Amino acid sequence: MTSSSSYVDTRILGSVIESRLAERLPRTVIEELKIILMRYQLTEEQLEKLISEVEKELEKNSVDPGEPVGMVAAQSIGEPSTQMTLRTFHYAGVRELNVTLGLPRLIELVDAKKTPSTPLTYIYLRPEYKNNREKAIEVARKIELTKVINVTLRIDVNFLSNAIVIILDRDMLEDKGVSVDEVVKVLQKAVKKAKVMQSSENPYEIIVQFEEALDPTKVERLREKILQTRIKGVKGINKVIIQRREDEYVLVCEGSNLAELMQLEEVDYRRIRTNNIKEVESVLGIEAARTLLVEEIMNVLEEQGLDVDIRHIMLVADMMTRTGVVKAIGRHGVMASKDSPLAKAAFEITVKNLIDAAAKGEVDKLLGVTESVIVGNYIPIGTAKVGIIFNPHIKK
Repeated sequence: MTSSSSYVDTRILGSVIESRLAERLPRTVIEELKIILMRYQLTEEQLEKLISEVEKELEKNSVDPGEPVGMVAAQSIGEPSTQMTLRTFHYAGVRELNVTLGLPRLIELVDAKKTPSTPLTYIYLRPEYKNNREKAIEVARKIELTKVINVTLRIDVNFLSNAIVIILDRDMLEDKGVSVDEVVKVLQKAVKKAKVMQSSENPYEIIVQFEEALDPTKVERLREKILQTRIKGVKGINKVIIQRREDEYVLVCEGSNLAELMQLEEVDYRRIRTNNIKEVESVLGIEAARTLLVEEIMNVLEEQGLDVDIRHIMLVADMMTRTGVVKAIGRHGVMASKDSPLAKAAFEITVKNLIDAAAKGEVDKLLGVTESVIVGNYIPIGTAKVGIIFNPHIKK
């Protein structure tokens, strides 16, 4: 390495890059650069030129001190969002399931809704089961919430014999993997004051026999209770579709219940996913919720063909999760945690916030953009962000 035209030995390339860039570039950039450069033979001159170009590119893409990153992020997300459609899209490749996308979904995310309008869960099976279609069907039947109404063809009320007669759908029983005996057993537990039995004339007929006369005013409620009785499945999982993705079967579920699904032995708990931010927060923690929030917002924007830098989305997600819980971008969430009474008053509810601040004797230090605009101060961004410690023009 005495001549500028000699090649840098790839065996010591890593240490050369480390020694020259350790204090000039972030660690992640250095590691990525090392991996790429190991593939090529470079002279010292070429290496130096490459390092110089990397530094220039990094400096060009760095945020200037005093840059109003919040305003830039708001503009970068808000402007393209106005082009979004206001309709619900069909989930790609699955007619039976709908998923909310576009502006409605974006509003759900930034409002930190407790439950999304179309919750979805993607279940990946363990390696020993993922290529077995029969096992995938078995798991789907096991987790799909099945109620009596799902396997019932007709339900009749006979006031003369004080009985409710349920005619089961043979095809649906087979499709859901449910036996008549299972239905009888769950109804015996659900309806305490009646005798539940299978008809001797029709194997798909169940009779719920009451000793006392049926009250016409309570029959409808009793009928609904019978129909809504749970036979099997995981609470919240209303429908399951089996998809073939690349080299494995994946269960796409309408609904979500991470806590229960992750405990199933057939499920790969490390890869299970849901679009329910609040549920991820409660089960997996705030960091997982933040990651999902970024991914979901990016998915919504990309689905609409909008190109927004992920750093803007990350800033929004950081603001929503910085307190340890997911908060909405609104007067009850992020805005409510602001220290400035004037900033709160400028956002939607003016009079109430001003009265509350006055009653509590709050003081506004005028450190933010909104409050500075209200009182006519310099906006604390750019060159106005710094204060003067020493003025050389003032004579002692």
